Amino acid sequence: IEIQVLADKHGNCVYLHERECSIQRRNQKVIEEAPSPFLDAATRKAMGEQACALAKAVGYTSAGTVEFIVDGQKNFYFLEMNTRLQVEHPVTELITGVDLVEQMIRVAGGEPLPFAQDDLTINGWAIESRLYAEDPYRNFLPSIGRLTRYRPPVEAATATGVVRNDTGVYEGGEISMYYDPMIAKLCTWAPTRAEAIEGMRNALDTFEVEGIGHNLPFCSAVMDHPRFVEGAMTTAFIAEEFPDGFSGVTLTEGRLRKVAACAAAMNRVAEIRRTRISGRLGNHERHVGDDWVVAIQGEEIAVRIAADRDGATVHFADGAAHRVTSDWTPGQSLARLEVDGEPVVLKVDKIPAGQRIRTRGADLKVYLRTPRQAELARLMPEKLPPDTSKFLLCPMPGLIVKISVEEGQEVQEGQALATVEAMKMENILRAEKKGVVRKINAAAGASLRVDDVIMEFE
Repeated sequence: IEIQVLADKHGNCVYLHERECSIQRRNQKVIEEAPSPFLDAATRKAMGEQACALAKAVGYTSAGTVEFIVDGQKNFYFLEMNTRLQVEHPVTELITGVDLVEQMIRVAGGEPLPFAQDDLTINGWAIESRLYAEDPYRNFLPSIGRLTRYRPPVEAATATGVVRNDTGVYEGGEISMYYDPMIAKLCTWAPTRAEAIEGMRNALDTFEVEGIGHNLPFCSAVMDHPRFVEGAMTTAFIAEEFPDGFSGVTLTEGRLRKVAACAAAMNRVAEIRRTRISGRLGNHERHVGDDWVVAIQGEEIAVRIAADRDGATVHFADGAAHRVTSDWTPGQSLARLEVDGEPVVLKVDKIPAGQRIRTRGADLKVYLRTPRQAELARLMPEKLPPDTSKFLLCPMPGLIVKISVEEGQEVQEGQALATVEAMKMENILRAEKKGVVRKINAAAGASLRVDDVIMEFE
C-alpha cells in the first residue's frame, strides 16, 4: 500500500490518501485501486502522517510516493520512497480531483500548495488495469509485433462513471523488444467500488487489441475473481490463485448459456447474409434452419431459434430461453448485444464453421452446426499437436544473452540451457527433462523469433 504525497518549497506537505497495489507479478503491479479496501480511517491517517513526516525530514519537494508493507493486523512498515510520479497516479487523481502533474509543475515554479490536508477528501473509487504486451497463455512472456488493431474503449466522464486510458501507442505501431511491456493504463471511476469494478469489466470487454499477445483476458479474470471482488488481496494473490499460470477463464453455466444464445443468433444473421450473395444457387435464397447445435467450452448445446424483426429468442432443450437483440452485422469485431435486456459485449472473429468469441477472460472457439453436421463432427479424429520435446524453442522474440551448455553435454531436469533477454527482463530457459544436447543452433547475440529452435536433443 502506497501513500501519495505532495510537498512544496514553503514547508507544506499533504498526503492524497493511499493506493492499493497488492496484485503484482514478478514485483510488477498489474491492478491498482484507490482507496484500499483494507484500510480504515485511523490507519490511513497514521500512514499519511508518517509519509509526510518522512518527506519533511529529508526536505523533499514535488510529488512522491511512500510505499509500505501492511500486515493482517494493519501494522505498517516502510519499504521505500519513489521520488517521482507513479504509473498508477491516475487513480489518485480520480478520487481527489487533484491534477498531480499540474501541482508538480507549480511546486517546481515555487508556488505554495493551494490546499491543506483537510481539503483532501476521498470521492468514490478508482481502479487501474495495466495493459502489458505479455502473453498470459505463455506464462506472461513478452510479446512483440505490430498492433494490427488498437481500439481502446471510449473515454468519458460523468457524475456516475469515468473511463480514462493513458497510452502512448497507436494502431499500426510496433511493440519492440527494447522497452518495458506496458502499453496502456486503463482506469475507471465510480461512486462505489462495486460500480468501479463493473465499469472496468465493461471497459476491458470493449478494449480491442490484436497483433500481439496481451494480458487483457487476465485483467478481466481478476475483475470477476471472488477474492478480488471481496477485497481480500495480498501480494501473493496471483501465485495463490493462478499457481499453474493462466489458461483462460471457464465460464459459469449461466454465462455459457448466454454466450451460446448470442453465438446462435449472430450465426443466423451471418447465414442469412450468405444466402443472399448474388449468383448463389441460381439467385434462389437458401432456407436457414431453426435448429442448431452450439459446440462451446467442451459442451454441445442444442438450440432452436425463433426469430422476428426485433431479434431472436433462443430456446434450449430443457425449456429455458434467452431473448437476444443486437444491431451486429457480420464482419464487426465487437458485438454489442442485449440478452434478456442485459447488455453483453463480445469480441467476435470468424473461424471455419464458427466463431472465435472472447469475453470476460474466456477465449472460446464456438462451432455452429446443423444437427446432421454435429453428428458427423463427432466422428472426426482429434488433431494432436506436433511433438517438440526434442527441441528447445525460443518462447518469445528476444536476444540470446548466453548459451549455458555445449553440444554433446548431458543435461539434467531443471538445468539452465540458455538466457533470453526481452523487454528489460532476462529469462532463463531450463531443461524439462534429462537428455543430451545434439546440436546448438544459436549463439549469444542472436535475435530470435518465437519458436525458433535454439538447440536440439538426442
